[in-house]
Amino acid sequence: MLFVERGFDAVSVAEVAEAAEVSKMTVFNYFPHKEELFLDRAPEALGLVTAAVRGRPAGTGPLAALRDLALDLAERRHALGGIGDDLPPFWRTVLGSPALRAHVREFTESLEDHLAGLLAAEGAPPVEARFTAALGTTALRTLHTAAAGRILAGESADAVAATHPALIARTFAAAEAAAARFATGEPSAGARESDHQEG
Repeated sequence: MLFVERGFDAVSVAEVAEAAEVSKMTVFNYFPHKEELFLDRAPEALGLVTAAVRGRPAGTGPLAALRDLALDLAERRHALGGIGDDLPPFWRTVLGSPALRAHVREFTESLEDHLAGLLAAEGAPPVEARFTAALGTTALRTLHTAAAGRILAGESADAVAATHPALIARTFAAAEAAAARFATGEPSAGARESDHQEG
């Protein structure tokens, strides 16, 4: 792919259109922004998160639903789970492009906004919905970055997949604990100890 071979910022939309034998306008009809040509799985990610939260069983919290989604993506070696021997060229292209890195940040913010909206629509108080959405988004980003970092460092996808489920469980357990403390107003153990020492 042109972006991988030459770097995202060095390739114009016109060159992509020429390689695909379509007009530049046709490209923009499908991808309003150049970054979406490369980061074309963003709508899929949004859809997976939406389906996981909306379709979760009764009694299952939103963070548990996102944990189960992360476990499923890891088990299937889905690209959005961050595990795959063929993914390093994609990540190196992203890391090498300020425009792509900015677009990833923008998408992460929009994903958090969307998740907060889903939770608020279920009746969660706005601040609690926002906090839970931030925790869920951060957990997913942390896990993807961790898997990508290990593979970029030379580990095989098999090696990452063997231990990643435990990291997923640990990450979301911490997120759920933080969400529970926030909902009840209970301070963390560290905060209680600090208050005691100051007193």
